[in-house]
Amino acid sequence: MASSKRNPKASRPTTKAQRPRAEPPGAVEVSIPNHFRCPISLDLMADPVTVSTGITYDRGSIETWLGTGQRTCPVTKRELGAADEDPVPNHSLRRMIQEWCVANRSLGVERVPTPKVPLTAARASEILSELVTSRGGGNYVVRCRELASRVGSLARESDRNRRCFVQAGAGRVLAALFGELAACGASADDEILSALALMLPLDKEACRHIAASTESFGAVASIMRSDDLASRLNAILVLKEVLSKGKEFVVRAARAEGLGEALVELLRKPTSPRAAKAAMAAAFCLVSSDEGAATRLLDLGLVPLVLETLVESERSMCEKALAVLDAVCSTERGRDEARGHALTVPVLVKKMFRVSDAATEFVVSALWKLACRKCEGMEEEMRRGVLAEATQVGAFQKVLLLLQVGCGAATKEKATQLLKMMNGHRGRLDCMDTMDLRGLRKSF
Repeated sequence: MASSKRNPKASRPTTKAQRPRAEPPGAVEVSIPNHFRCPISLDLMADPVTVSTGITYDRGSIETWLGTGQRTCPVTKRELGAADEDPVPNHSLRRMIQEWCVANRSLGVERVPTPKVPLTAARASEILSELVTSRGGGNYVVRCRELASRVGSLARESDRNRRCFVQAGAGRVLAALFGELAACGASADDEILSALALMLPLDKEACRHIAASTESFGAVASIMRSDDLASRLNAILVLKEVLSKGKEFVVRAARAEGLGEALVELLRKPTSPRAAKAAMAAAFCLVSSDEGAATRLLDLGLVPLVLETLVESERSMCEKALAVLDAVCSTERGRDEARGHALTVPVLVKKMFRVSDAATEFVVSALWKLACRKCEGMEEEMRRGVLAEATQVGAFQKVLLLLQVGCGAATKEKATQLLKMMNGHRGRLDCMDTMDLRGLRKSF
């Protein structure tokens, strides 16, 4: 949060103007006039704007200040009104700053470029209206893509522009357009999806447009397999957003051709940490809400993927992966696969207390599902094997510690049952510390 108090060092008049190019030997320091500085950032203002209190700030700084929820002038502390969401450009001061930059060009100061005119709410509504009216006309697919590309370009210019589009309902308009093009068999359109990804979070109505047909999810899956990394990220972000809105969206997504394959492929070869986290969150939505979707992902090798991810990933990714593994263990097929994998118990015990309180609860829940649900024949033997292995790698001591430090009621009940069952194996096994998994390497 910005403060109205100036940094003594930053406000000295001898501070040099920022020079993009290298300074020649012996270059003279350039003093920026104080009235050219933004009171918030103390930098030379590129786009000076004046608020209702009469104080001039750089547009980016005051918009960031207001974006944090502040509603007072940083200098005067007076209340700012709704009109200050769109502060008045100070053209006279901007011209003075530009003239000063030109006059000091020989000292290495570069001219501040004339700022682009910011998007207004009215103009954002006009562009979206064009999108709506262009649908159904001649060559409307090309026109819609051009307008969607324009929306994306303007939204990327500034957070202010993006907010204008969001408030004007761009999420619903773009989602409806994407759904219509997919339903009529148009090729997957990453331009529209790219613009839509900038409007997150989406409301339920916008998500219903994406989930209106399995073809829409198929189009998203197609973009997730594209060669363009940015397009793949946009696709998985939108997919995660839609799936997180409820089971009704998950059920339709589970029927979409190629969606599971595209999701697992993105988990196997993530294009970025952000894409990997979104893909894991999408996988959680699918396996926790629809048994058919869970079975499909298990067929595609979800359990080994999640376990390999848990070996080396950072905290946030580990938490999501543990949530997926816990959800997988809610199905009979998932428990069988987890029990049969050599990494399951050691990884779960290793991650207890090492990630977060929520992750610890996922670990206890997963172990409880693997060890407490009695089976028959080979499955029962595997269940007992889980208890024996968990005891051997130190789960008894960790679960006991968890009960001592405290946890939620549901976790406490599961932990107590685990202790009782593991206690029968303590006398038959020599306990050892949890194996060190840091040296393990992925097989793909």
